[in-house]
Amino acid sequence: MNLIKSCCLFVVFSSFLACTSQVSDVKSVSYTEFVNPFIGTDFTGNTYPGAQAPFGMVQLSPDNGLPGWDRISGYFYPDSTIAGFSHTHLSGTGAGDLYDISFMPVTLPYKEAEAPLGIHSLFSHSEESASAGYYQVRLKDYNINVELTATERCGIQRYTFPKADAAVFLNLRKAMNWDFTNDSHIEAVDSVTVQGYRYSDGWARDQRLYFRTRFSKPFAAMQLDTAAIEKEGKRIGTSVIARFDFQTKEGEQILVSTAISGVSMEGAARNLAAEVPDDDFDKYLAAVQDDWNEQLSRIEIKCDDRDEKVKFYTALYHSMIAPTIYSDVDGAYYGPDKQVHRVEGWTNYSTFSLWDTYRAAHPLYTFIEPERVNDMVKSFLAFFEQNGRLPVWNFQGGETDMMIGYHSVPVIVDAYLKGIGDFDAKKALEACVATANIDSYRGIGLYKKYGYVPYNVTDQYNSENWSLSKTLEYAYDDYCIARMAEKLGDKEVADEFYKRSRNYRNVYNPVSSFMQPRDDKGEFIRNFSPDDYTPHICESNGWQYFWSVQQDIDGLIVLTGGKERFAQKLDSMFTYNPSADDELPIFSTGMIGQYAHGNEPSHHVIYLFNAVDQPWKTQKYAARVMRELYQNTPAGLCGNEDCGQMSAWYVFSAMGFYPVDPVGRKYEIGTPLYPEMKMHLPGGKTFTVLAPAVSKENCYIQSVKLNGKNYDKSYITHEQIMDGSVFEFEMGDKPGQAWYSPR
Repeated sequence: MNLIKSCCLFVVFSSFLACTSQVSDVKSVSYTEFVNPFIGTDFTGNTYPGAQAPFGMVQLSPDNGLPGWDRISGYFYPDSTIAGFSHTHLSGTGAGDLYDISFMPVTLPYKEAEAPLGIHSLFSHSEESASAGYYQVRLKDYNINVELTATERCGIQRYTFPKADAAVFLNLRKAMNWDFTNDSHIEAVDSVTVQGYRYSDGWARDQRLYFRTRFSKPFAAMQLDTAAIEKEGKRIGTSVIARFDFQTKEGEQILVSTAISGVSMEGAARNLAAEVPDDDFDKYLAAVQDDWNEQLSRIEIKCDDRDEKVKFYTALYHSMIAPTIYSDVDGAYYGPDKQVHRVEGWTNYSTFSLWDTYRAAHPLYTFIEPERVNDMVKSFLAFFEQNGRLPVWNFQGGETDMMIGYHSVPVIVDAYLKGIGDFDAKKALEACVATANIDSYRGIGLYKKYGYVPYNVTDQYNSENWSLSKTLEYAYDDYCIARMAEKLGDKEVADEFYKRSRNYRNVYNPVSSFMQPRDDKGEFIRNFSPDDYTPHICESNGWQYFWSVQQDIDGLIVLTGGKERFAQKLDSMFTYNPSADDELPIFSTGMIGQYAHGNEPSHHVIYLFNAVDQPWKTQKYAARVMRELYQNTPAGLCGNEDCGQMSAWYVFSAMGFYPVDPVGRKYEIGTPLYPEMKMHLPGGKTFTVLAPAVSKENCYIQSVKLNGKNYDKSYITHEQIMDGSVFEFEMGDKPGQAWYSPR
């Protein structure tokens, strides 16, 4: 893949916000070479290897051309075909949508299979490479070398042709997986420029995407293949495929630069003119690599193991793929009210996989992306104004209603409690409270009435039940609202939502010692087994969701019967293995006992051993997950990437701490993975973690020092990190005693 050159490099450099000389030092390290975008493109990771700027609107990546779960991001490493290079993709969500504005270069005669594959080429991984902001492959059937790079709103393709009668196809007809083309249009602006749009329905409802494309060479001819699109016997639109013909010399290069917009063709034209005014692939490649280097340099690790360095920087890279920019260069964007809006002085974002990312990805952004955090919160508040509630999983200007909870709330509250941004805090609290009180939405009214969501009452809004999980997720969000109200001095709201946050107790069954679904009469469901995956629990079983009380772990310990009983239950979580004949669902991957690292509800559980004064178990399991379930291979992720959450868990854990309670401003200490880690913070301060003796064997903490003095807490605070503290860990190969006072 040519991703890595020699062994790990280590250069000490200053903060990304420091002086010019220090910035030049940062640029001397090519962090992009330590990013392997192929990680997660096999097994269940569902990532894509293509080119993208940090948090970019464009995700320009190859598509294998066939539908199915394995190819839900467009690309599956074991495949051998490429059928196009499209400009939008989802990173590890398990949702089959996008693949918009797809180009395919060919020589004549071209190779075409029956639908759904269509026009395609074979390729080999030996002639394929990728790094942050760059992708390359040779199309074997045509001997065309394809290179991709990107700006925030534009994709730039460079095709190197043989001497041939050649063509480039632009296919707006093809739709894969959940996607359906409603209407499309392509028109020529001049001999090198075309524009158009694609309207579609899928996971993104009523998606509208406009584009402007510029070729670096005039096309000799443009042919349009159009067909009527019908639904329920009525024509609803037109599907179109364009063919652009060229005569090419041996080694001739043609650039195809495409800007997209959710607003209009004119908006796409403005994006193209602003971001890619020149036909210069190398210029934009260098710019996006500089951008990625600056982003990745915010966390600096020292290690001698090449694979470990690649794992870390790829995880950091994956955490910066989404959310995605969703406003044009002039600030215009398409809102959930189906109207065009315009931002001033900030950037609108979309693609929020909040059920996943509120846990670790968004807390990570508060350190390394505070300006973007501010804009993300403003995006939520604008969405609220236009949609009447905060987003759950907003995407391409609309709401998917995927998953549960209202987890934009913890993102807002975390930013507010950490003093990030200039958004209107009172307005934000009002939006949180209003969202939490929409009785008709997904069982909230029932939750308020009973103190839990009954499993036997049909939710007319959504087809799924997930009653137990909804109760626990709502209780956490309520706690977040209470925290914000308390700090704002609104005692009435704080008291109300602190009370609601304790609703988790209402689904605890002392007989089974598990969280258990209840009906509207107060009766716990019969024949309950925590091993089972049921419609009442979201993508998990009773073991995995039992611990979803991040707001009150001490209360959960008391509810369970005290530290000893809680510790026993934790041990069972990691040692009670599924039966050999159990048919586990696709999301139960990365299993250690009942712990499922491949799905998000389990992610904080490893760190709960700290609460029962057995930190060596946290260290053991955290080290095991980092070293065994994350690998520098295409199958190197044990579950869906989920827009950065899977990778954010690794970034935090490799630094040696993790946000069990994402708004708690405390990070439980796990085990550091590197001898030295430096996180460069806004304002020029640097937070440092030192563990000089750490190794695969030496994963156990013997003692902890803060700024040279003995430290006696199981956690690191947000303030300590932002102050630029130095934490030093003495490591050993045997479990050490708790260095902190019993909790």
